[in-house]
Amino acid sequence: MLTKEELPDCPVATTVHLIGNKWKLLILRNLMARPWRFNEMLRSIPGISQKVLTDNLRALEVDGIITRTVYAEVPPRVEYAVSELGETMRPIIKAMEAWGLGYQQLVREAE
Repeated sequence: MLTKEELPDCPVATTVHLIGNKWKLLILRNLMARPWRFNEMLRSIPGISQKVLTDNLRALEVDGIITRTVYAEVPPRVEYAVSELGETMRPIIKAMEAWGLGYQQLVREAE
């Protein structure tokens, strides 16, 4: 989580800081549907590298947006899921989806 000193003055800037890159948004899009394992997430997001996925998952976990569960199995199984705090972002993701659908329709109609 951000410290008080790291917290931007603007609430929009706070949100952008937490989820403001394309990778975090695509990760959250997936996790809003169900828990995912690392490799299936890697395969589902075209263009993302293993390092970038790892870094973004860690950042989302540190900020409390997602959870990481390690199961005591051989080989170990790790799943990522949206946390309770992350669930509060569902309306933001849904609003972005609705806007995107509207924009796609507008472009298709203009052709």
